[in-house]
Amino acid sequence: MGFIKNFKAFATKGNLADTAIAFLMGTAFGKVVSSFIDGLISPILGILTGGTNFKELKYVYKAPTVVDGKEVAGSGVVFNYGNFITETISFLLVAVVCYLVIKAVLKKDPNAAPAPSATETLLAEIRDSLKK
Repeated sequence: MGFIKNFKAFATKGNLADTAIAFLMGTAFGKVVSSFIDGLISPILGILTGGTNFKELKYVYKAPTVVDGKEVAGSGVVFNYGNFITETISFLLVAVVCYLVIKAVLKKDPNAAPAPSATETLLAEIRDSLKK
């Protein structure tokens, strides 16, 4: 019973629920970005590059062996770099959107002077009262 009680205390304190919700939203956002890349960005890049499908870009170092119309597993060396390019674009897009969201949420002026500490505020009050 001690384990369950401790786990419940851990799960309900702090920002664990917020983190779980953020994780779920991030997963869903990843799917949205993948859909955006696959459905919009990749076709546009394909048009601009003369019909190239980035997910199918690869470099064949050693062609796989074909027996009875089927490739023998592990018989060839193929570098599928196209999918890497697509995933890199997805990552960069997610990073930019996360940056913009965080910047919009925080809306903190980086050039603003920091708020005075409690000590500074007290000293200013004392100074102002002495001036009277």
